[in-house]
Amino acid sequence: MRGVGLGISALLLAAAVGVTLWPAGDRPGREPPRLDVELDREALAGRRGALLDEIVFLRETDIGRVTGLIESGSHQLFSQGISSSTVVNRLRDSVHADHDLAFGTSSELTLNPAGPILADGSLNPFALPEIREALNWLIDRRHVAEELYGGLAVPRTLPLSTAFPDYSRLAEVARALELHYAHDPERARAAIDAGMLALGAEREGGRWTWRGEPVRLRLLIRTEDERRRVGDYLANLLQDEGFEVERRYRTAEEASRLWIATDPAAGHWHLYTGAWISIVIQRDQADNFSFYYTPRGRAEPLWQAYRPAPEFDALADRLSRRDYRSWEERQAMMVEALALALADSSRVWLVDQLNASARAANVEVAADLAGGVSGSALWPYTLRYTDRLGGRMVVGLPGLLGEPWNPVAGSNWAFDRMITRATQDPVVLPDPYTGLFYPQRIARAEVAVEQGVPVEQTLDWLTVTREAQIPVPDDAWVDWDVLYGRFITAEEAHPEGLTARTRVRVHYDDDLFAHRWHDGSWLTPADFVLPWILDFERASEASPLFDPAHLATFEAFRRHFRGWRILSTEPLVIEVYSDQIFPDAESIVAARAPSPLPWHVLMLGILGERRGELAFSSNKADRHRVDWLSLVAGPSLPALARLLEQAREASELPHEVAMSEWIAPGERERRLEALAAWHGAFGHFWVGSGPYRLHSVHPVEGSVVLRRFEGYRDPADRWLGLSTAPIPELVLDGPLVVEVGGPRARNGLAAGGAEGHEAAEFRLSLTVEGEPYPEADVQEVSYLLFDGQGALAQRGEARSVGDGEWRVLLDAEVLAALGSGANSLELAVISRRVALPAFASHVFATVPFGEEVPR
Repeated sequence: MRGVGLGISALLLAAAVGVTLWPAGDRPGREPPRLDVELDREALAGRRGALLDEIVFLRETDIGRVTGLIESGSHQLFSQGISSSTVVNRLRDSVHADHDLAFGTSSELTLNPAGPILADGSLNPFALPEIREALNWLIDRRHVAEELYGGLAVPRTLPLSTAFPDYSRLAEVARALELHYAHDPERARAAIDAGMLALGAEREGGRWTWRGEPVRLRLLIRTEDERRRVGDYLANLLQDEGFEVERRYRTAEEASRLWIATDPAAGHWHLYTGAWISIVIQRDQADNFSFYYTPRGRAEPLWQAYRPAPEFDALADRLSRRDYRSWEERQAMMVEALALALADSSRVWLVDQLNASARAANVEVAADLAGGVSGSALWPYTLRYTDRLGGRMVVGLPGLLGEPWNPVAGSNWAFDRMITRATQDPVVLPDPYTGLFYPQRIARAEVAVEQGVPVEQTLDWLTVTREAQIPVPDDAWVDWDVLYGRFITAEEAHPEGLTARTRVRVHYDDDLFAHRWHDGSWLTPADFVLPWILDFERASEASPLFDPAHLATFEAFRRHFRGWRILSTEPLVIEVYSDQIFPDAESIVAARAPSPLPWHVLMLGILGERRGELAFSSNKADRHRVDWLSLVAGPSLPALARLLEQAREASELPHEVAMSEWIAPGERERRLEALAAWHGAFGHFWVGSGPYRLHSVHPVEGSVVLRRFEGYRDPADRWLGLSTAPIPELVLDGPLVVEVGGPRARNGLAAGGAEGHEAAEFRLSLTVEGEPYPEADVQEVSYLLFDGQGALAQRGEARSVGDGEWRVLLDAEVLAALGSGANSLELAVISRRVALPAFASHVFATVPFGEEVPR
């Protein structure tokens, strides 16, 4: 398969380093399956919340030390993705260590699109899309994957992960684009030359100059992993093209201060060796275009500098809102967006990686197949010792406290988010192997969609109905009046009436308000209301909380949002109306169901912004020259302490007109008293409601400590059934040589086709843990047939011949059209139990009948 471009499957990558994948578990429904674990059953039955008592996170950047630290007993888990084959093999061979695999990490080149003339008067070639696009031809992705990543990566050209379902759904188009943008240095040079000349640059003695000065490119190169080699490789290529390259080697924290935190127009950098981790399996990647290429993606200055072509921008926006009426229309939009994304190339994708997260042999955790341990939503609920309950565990991270922590616009670094995820209690949680969502704080949900809208339901904790029209009720809240501090209803804003494509009615657990925040405060409806108000306030220029960087994201939300209302508080029932859909009904609920945040903690941040002392986002902090709000460390803490004392002495509420309805008498005083006691005990303001609470933060020493929250109400074994993944194992068998034009059924091939000709049969074996993979658990087995030039000759569906056995029959006419030479048959398997498609390939030759061939 490697030679024909569809991509190496996760299974083949794993086999390349001798890694074993362990399948287990049954297809889940309302609740995940329970796992029989090697623990004291009586003790486990009485345990609530976390399975460990304490977790210590320590900064460790040297992956070469990982195996030794585990074997010495000083560390029990490393969450960073390890892409070194040497280290992976050490883990495989160690009796004291083990590992889990993940396929959701990608590497790319982030390009600075500002200019073409930067603030310092220099030229930025990458302001021109044609020069950005040329990098696709300049870079040899196969060299990057096989040499720089040691074979633990697969070339990636598109803004779609090669491991996720959309890639296999669009395999034919992906193949064509991969061929069009294949390594072609001459084509790259021609495009760069044309673009540079159009910008007014000149080539003198093989070097590019502009206004008499060399064109210098500042390349930010990450130093912690293979990206250092990628950066050097790219620098050499650009130097060969006539540019002067300044190599700026930086760690994650050092680099983020430049590529994320500064205005791109300042010219501190031109290229950055970026990487992304998808923390869940993305069953639908239609959001990628808007996120990676438009200002709607994130609030930081880089995203606000993106200027996509109008047709690309509009298409990306429509895809993010799922503004289509059929699956066929959606696929056509995706095809168009892929081509436009490559023409834009604000990002140049390089590889998808196979990463391993290391753990001690007596440690088990549900590692997400996309995000690994650091991206797993279930790690806080499943991390444990297999031979004992409770205890202390030390976890190594390559970085932590990379950016300030706040729940509105704080750190988005994967390893910060891993830690904070353990302190939170989301209302839904994704299956680490399918990406489908389970209810965590939801009893049930009712989804209504317009007739004809392409939405599917898989799990049984929700229902889906089709309606000819979905009217938005008059009393639904559709907007926010900043001046008077109140919600605006649909009747006020739309007296002519308003409809929506979807309605989600979320019935939360009956005991939802019996749950406590970590500081002892009871959860209340106000924790659901204030986050919504804040979202509208930050988008209004009339509000002191206004943040221009929030506008693009909010405007995208407003284009599909149609209203919400609280139907009941005992139990809590909320309805949300929207024009945005997702292919999976479970994803619609996950996107629409409001999640709570502690309103009294948000209040301190709101007061800080109103008084010009703090800002939720880095963008606003830079503009106003105030501290980016951190609830856990730095100069924000004394400011928050002052604000808390002032709030306790006053009687005001945030947005009092609207909030007073949802805050019971005395609740404000009790909340602030509890927060003051919390800050006095732990020295920070990070208040969550998850299975672990934040015990202490040590920025200088590079450590964070979590401890079990004893007030957590869920059984400790609730999610243990999702500890391992039922990944199908593939074996594809067939003839190595096929003679065409001869008599039927020659050389043991299946008879068929036109008179005097023959067909060829290929068989695929699917197993899981040595047993046949049930046909009912296989959603699709498709094939692509490529000729010797890499062109697609045929695509189709394989036929099942029983559990674990599938057949592809190529008839004589198709074989004859291939001509003489090497060909490749590639099969893609989509399981209902694991969302990542698995691939297998078989290379065979077609020769004229009667020709002498090796046997």
